[in-house]
Amino acid sequence: MDERKFFIETVEPFGPEVGRLISMMEYTRYTTFREVEGLTLQQLDTKVEGCDNSIGMLLLHMASVEEAFQIMTFGERDLTDEEWSRLESGIDLMGIDGNEAAFYVDRLAEVRKRTLELFAGVGDEWLDRQSPFGWDHPANHYFKWFHVFEDELNHRGQIRLIVKELKKRESN
Repeated sequence: MDERKFFIETVEPFGPEVGRLISMMEYTRYTTFREVEGLTLQQLDTKVEGCDNSIGMLLLHMASVEEAFQIMTFGERDLTDEEWSRLESGIDLMGIDGNEAAFYVDRLAEVRKRTLELFAGVGDEWLDRQSPFGWDHPANHYFKWFHVFEDELNHRGQIRLIVKELKKRESN
């Protein structure tokens, strides 16, 4: 991120509303990457008391949720069985172990690159388009993409708690 990371503003080549949304999503991702910088494989795989997820599981979840929302919003459809099979372990926070931080960072960056490409092809009015959300709730695309980075923010909070606990353990 550049020196403008603390501004929510229009980002080229996006329209004003899409640009502001992208601005918030990019800052969220920046802070997620900063939080996991330098973590070891063991730290990424460790579960701490009170949390059923490892940091690695949470990072894979973030990437999987974002990819699923790409399909559901830009593709305007549900996931196919094949897509669900590929994304299920990340979305449902199933166990995954043995990956270095670069695996998760690369996956998150790859998914985000595709998200930005897709957003470059829509205008601000696309954000207002409505479709089902969850089982029976209508929502617009703006809310759905807010939900994507809201989910990341929530899980980044979990990551911070796990890191804090790991550091406490290591100092004892």
